[in-house]
Amino acid sequence: MTKLFALLIVAMMVIQLIKPLGLPGLRQRRDFWKLAVAALAAISVTAVLGHWS
Repeated sequence: MTKLFALLIVAMMVIQLIKPLGLPGLRQRRDFWKLAVAALAAISVTAVLGHWS
């Protein structure tokens, strides 16, 4: 599941650099770093939940 999150976010980052997604907070090309922060948070939560189970 963590690998799926990583691939999805990397794909979104590439798309954001080519053509901005237009979502709130992601209207400019330079906002791709926000996706990286979201990916780090999502992967961390997934890892913690998987470790506790």
